[in-house]
Amino acid sequence: MKDSRHARPLSLNPVLEGQRAYPLLRLDERRRELQERGVELFDFGTGDPREPTDPAIRRALVDGVSEISQYPSAAGKRGLREAFRGWMERRHGVTLDPDTEVLPATGSKEAIFHAPLAFLHHSHARRGTVYGTPGYPVYERGTLFAGGEALPMKLERESNFLLRPESVDPERTRILWINYPHNPTGATTTYEYLEEVAEFCREHDILLFSDECYNDVYSGEPPPSILEVTKERTLAFVSLSKRSGMTGYRSAMMAGDPELISALRKLRPSIGVATQSFVQDAAVTAWNDDEHADERRRIFGEKRALFVNFFRRAGLDFLPTDASFYLWVAVPETFAGNDEAYALRLMQEGIIVAPGRSFGPGGEGFVRVALVPGLEECQRAIGRWEDVLA
Repeated sequence: MKDSRHARPLSLNPVLEGQRAYPLLRLDERRRELQERGVELFDFGTGDPREPTDPAIRRALVDGVSEISQYPSAAGKRGLREAFRGWMERRHGVTLDPDTEVLPATGSKEAIFHAPLAFLHHSHARRGTVYGTPGYPVYERGTLFAGGEALPMKLERESNFLLRPESVDPERTRILWINYPHNPTGATTTYEYLEEVAEFCREHDILLFSDECYNDVYSGEPPPSILEVTKERTLAFVSLSKRSGMTGYRSAMMAGDPELISALRKLRPSIGVATQSFVQDAAVTAWNDDEHADERRRIFGEKRALFVNFFRRAGLDFLPTDASFYLWVAVPETFAGNDEAYALRLMQEGIIVAPGRSFGPGGEGFVRVALVPGLEECQRAIGRWEDVLA
């Protein structure tokens, strides 16, 4: 009998079909070649830090594995929501109701992707989502899958990569995303800027979503939260991945306007549930403890200072920042702004960085350095980088 499984092309969701293919295949192929040859690689490309997760968090995870496994609820354990409320009060001076203003998620990526499903539809007259570029691609993808209109706004170095609300079209915009400290540039913002954006959104009835996944990675002044300014029609997305070294645990929180949280509570049982019960126990320990986060900040600060000193010594242009664990570095003139070519050259020395163009328009001509390897590895990588410059 003739096999007819491939007689016709498989039809896909048009949004999925239209997604850009991975633009940096040459880098990926080159990396595999170097790995196969046994070359020592220093991976500053993927934002997945290697510092060990605090022992108390790991212990809480293990102790939380019960003999009988049961489904977690979409709302998660009340103890988890209370632990997050406590952190918000200590860190930002914000008081939250754990029952009406807080909701857990299985990592910030899925929370950011799914949130527009509750508030956008292709039948809406105003269904646009504004987000900065270069930036995290999930703002766009979540919008498109929800039937919304993607409205990317190019961020400029001259304005410190701040998304300017006066450039937003309120007639088309339903959701506005901000992200500070910023991925990929590490740019930070001020309380006054957040007030400006909040006032604009309030005036035009725009939902304000703030991606604050790097808020607890800083040296010097702590970055502010949008919830210090307003909760009205506003949500903050906060994660334990970077603060507590829990990228693999997948634990995040959404917090803010009770009406928006209520809509997400209604949506999320259709998507899934909160993280596993034992992960929630680990998250409770993480939110309740600040010492391990202090220690992680110290380590990232040392690594940041190491690279900043190197960039200054070498005459490399970069965006100064004291937050996140990213450094945004301009490509040397000898490479004519070609960030992919520069990334390939650094990779020849085993140094992996992310070309700016992979974060969208506006990223060209830069590379992102994620402070992922340990201090000793950073020092060795800097030695290799110096060889490239020489």
